[in-house]
Amino acid sequence: MTQNTDIALDFLTRVFSFDKAHPLLFTQFYFWAFFAIVFAFFCLFRNKCLLRNTFLFFVSLFFYYKTSGLFVLILIFTTLYNFFAGKWMHTRKREGSRNFVLAISVIVNLATLCYFKYAYFLTDVLNNLTGFEFRVFDVFSWIGNQIAGDNRFSVDTILLPVGISFYTFQAISYIMDVYRKRIEPVRNVFDFGFYVSFFPQLVAGPIVRANEFIPQLHKKYFLSRKQFGMAVFWIMNGLVKKIVLSDYIAVNFIDRVFEQPLLYTGFENLMALFGYSLQVYADFSGYTDIAIGVAMLMGFYLPKNFNSPYKAKNPGEFWNRWHMSLSRWLKDYLYIPLGGNRKATFGSFCIIIVISAIAVFLSDSMWVGIGVGVVALILALVAIFIPEKRIKITSDINRMDTMLLGGLWHGASWNFMIWGGLNGIGLIFYRFWKDWSVYSRTLFILEVTFVLRMLCVFVPMPVFNVLFVWCMIIFIGNMIRMLYNLFGGKKAWQWLQDAWAIFQTFTFITFTRLFFRSGSNLDPAEANETAWNTAKNMVNQMGGHWDWSKVPTIIVHYQNVFILILIGLIIHWLPENFKRRYRIWFAKMPLPLMIVVCALIVFVIYQFITADLQSFIYFQF
Repeated sequence: MTQNTDIALDFLTRVFSFDKAHPLLFTQFYFWAFFAIVFAFFCLFRNKCLLRNTFLFFVSLFFYYKTSGLFVLILIFTTLYNFFAGKWMHTRKREGSRNFVLAISVIVNLATLCYFKYAYFLTDVLNNLTGFEFRVFDVFSWIGNQIAGDNRFSVDTILLPVGISFYTFQAISYIMDVYRKRIEPVRNVFDFGFYVSFFPQLVAGPIVRANEFIPQLHKKYFLSRKQFGMAVFWIMNGLVKKIVLSDYIAVNFIDRVFEQPLLYTGFENLMALFGYSLQVYADFSGYTDIAIGVAMLMGFYLPKNFNSPYKAKNPGEFWNRWHMSLSRWLKDYLYIPLGGNRKATFGSFCIIIVISAIAVFLSDSMWVGIGVGVVALILALVAIFIPEKRIKITSDINRMDTMLLGGLWHGASWNFMIWGGLNGIGLIFYRFWKDWSVYSRTLFILEVTFVLRMLCVFVPMPVFNVLFVWCMIIFIGNMIRMLYNLFGGKKAWQWLQDAWAIFQTFTFITFTRLFFRSGSNLDPAEANETAWNTAKNMVNQMGGHWDWSKVPTIIVHYQNVFILILIGLIIHWLPENFKRRYRIWFAKMPLPLMIVVCALIVFVIYQFITADLQSFIYFQF
């Protein structure tokens, strides 16, 4: 009897304790056992809205505890503060009082986020600017040690709570929507807690807008047969993306190259970079697909977060298709308040000046300072002497601010800022590029290609070689289009023109990901230096001498990885109507057949499971 009791106690301890090495993941059996139990209880009171929402709120807290341990206290604090802040704001009649509550609420939310996510980054900036040697100090660990009466928690390291960026942005969305009177404040703290912490999308999105999700809190449960089939499809689709595509190509190729780029050839580094574009999409959209499916089974609908982003024909369209919930959040709560495409505000100039100044100080390079100064001078002169360009310049400043801060949202590393800045440059450059004729484009890219060739000859650097090859490819494409026009062609074949635009955009986005991937999965204390060295080494390999005789051997050696990458991209580029048809076909198939198909899919997935399941990439954000 005692032995059985000990076994039971040991089992319950493991179930209800936090194990950092084994968090609850969609790819683990334990999660689906957890969800089956939750769904069984959920069905008992699915139409009793308050009881249902309260149950799912506490379930979500337990889920987050199993994922992040005592960081669940931060989630509870965010929930309680924003619930009462929304009610406080609603009782204020004067505009000045409402503005005060809004300002305090945004400061509290962003201060909480910045403390955990940007402590190392801000300390690094402060040390470089002042010459001091400040160190991070974990106040919460110190408080825990005082309560426990020993040094149980380390005060010298600040850990990042999983998903803090997502639920903080959701909380800000709620406060902003109450301020703008788009919604009434939620009356019950359990309803609001459910909105903030709904477990399928809690740790990696999509970011749920308050005015879209809160109305669902009070609707009774409904799930049609077709909706059930569609939910199962999204779950299966997400698992295939994550385990078959993302994890397999990462473990067997991409991670190895990024960890030691100098041990691999330029071709392998290039293929790893393009493979990472597929990996990060399959990983993140796979999580979103599963979250949408799990939520749909419980009668809740999450926003679409991806729309075949690698079909985009330009950087602007890409950001309308990629991480759509974040893009919309940044547009509504950052870009438009800054002035949007109408004007630049004080905040617009403040953000760009502060970030530029910090970049100059931290780079410790005279050339960076000169470059920033020259760009600022040119923009100022154009704005003064060409008034019709002024609005375009100010809107471009807002775009750059948004992309820089979007980069910082992803991580406290200069590599993420470089990534965001490059995407901002891409958005701005395309606005000029689309207004040029094919002749102006060809002439411009010819001049750039010539300059890069001269730099390759007289200032040989691998980065110039990479840029020269890319510009040469773009020049050839534009030359063909120009010659087509000169010899009587009135309009290029649309499908070929679209394919060329998609190829250029995909290549550009892929190369910006060099900095994104290099800064991922790193300790914030060492992220900047390590990430920069990784990016530099990969560029050196890709822009260095290639031994083409080794390429066929490399392709054969990694044939399974390359075949999966090719299949993944082909499926991604399939027409949307075709994808919609097979989704509906799956959703409508007879239940016995659906069970057989799902069993086959699970069997295939099982063949690709690695020894150590990989966390979702966006858990770190």
